[in-house]
Amino acid sequence: MTHRIFADHAATAPMRPEAVDAVSQTAALVNPAGQYASGRHAQRVLEDARDRVAELLGADRAEVLFTASGTESDNLAVQGLAFGARKTRGPAARRILSAATEHPAVVETVDWLCGDLLGGGSTLFDHVALVVDGSGRVRVDAMPGLDPSTDALVTCMWANNETGNLQPVHTLSERAAAAGVPLHVDAVQAVGHQPVDFHTLGSATLAASAHKFGGPKSMGILLARRDAALVSPLRGGGQERGVRSGTANPQGAAGTAAALAAAVGEMEEEQRRLSALREKVFAVVRSIPGAQIYTDPVGGALAGHVHVAFPGAEGDSLIMLLDVAGVDASTGSACSAGVNRASHVLTGMGVPADVARGALRLTFGTCTTAGDVDRLCALLPGVVDQARAAGMA
Repeated sequence: MTHRIFADHAATAPMRPEAVDAVSQTAALVNPAGQYASGRHAQRVLEDARDRVAELLGADRAEVLFTASGTESDNLAVQGLAFGARKTRGPAARRILSAATEHPAVVETVDWLCGDLLGGGSTLFDHVALVVDGSGRVRVDAMPGLDPSTDALVTCMWANNETGNLQPVHTLSERAAAAGVPLHVDAVQAVGHQPVDFHTLGSATLAASAHKFGGPKSMGILLARRDAALVSPLRGGGQERGVRSGTANPQGAAGTAAALAAAVGEMEEEQRRLSALREKVFAVVRSIPGAQIYTDPVGGALAGHVHVAFPGAEGDSLIMLLDVAGVDASTGSACSAGVNRASHVLTGMGVPADVARGALRLTFGTCTTAGDVDRLCALLPGVVDQARAAGMA
């Protein structure tokens, strides 16, 4: 069988050997809440992993909460901060500020919070859309003034899951902190690929997902400052600081910590390597008539991202043709896979829907070789021609 090229690392990264070893070595652990020797041993493994994650992400151990996914972490943070604001600052603190280019885990949570939760046409929260520029970055200069008496929270992703473009999260955090309004940062795509120091950033909460940096699936991280007013939507045993209930997963935590340590250790070298591979793809894309490039390294972007569009070609045709040629790619968010519609990220950036439907996302990672990229570059012009021909048929 011909070697396949995996160019969808933004959706999920293959598990790192370090993570596989950590999970295998702890596979027999019991419930860490057990009040007996084997339970205490499992608890030590869990807390060792928590300490390691805290050190790697610039947080205190008490600020590290393990969840089941990045989506859960985003939900716990956005819902928790919204209801926390209502509880501590009163019902007038009802505005939630976010951009249209956020991940569905945030977009849909904000939509739900700002909908008719109680019936009867009344709402508890209002959405305020943050203005973005042509690269999808929040325009801090166009932000409304923040007021803790009216603003529940601001939420912004660190790195966009489709374009890879980085947001001005440090500037946003400074603005939010100065106004006394909590900021949630969706760092699912950034952690393991960008240096992260939670205390330096200064946000109230931060979400991450282990499988994005080579850890096990169904493991998320939520960093939450101890003074963050969070009202958890989950009810139960309150195992994770009363914010996240459910039996803890020491095996997954150990794998998460091992993968994160490996990712952080090679980050600088890997960024240089992936940036060079990305430039090869950009050169080929620029040679294709009409191609549009949405990943913006000049303004700051993840090194492994290439997000482009080819007007006249449908995104689903592009990924099917690449699939036949032995390349695993996507049109955008893995959470929208199988849905034939224009990317909400691109339309939120002002890209016309007919152009956005021709989007292609290629994302590289640890298993991507120079040979893979050379083969992909050789295939891409012909694939675009075929997709455009199919669109005209």
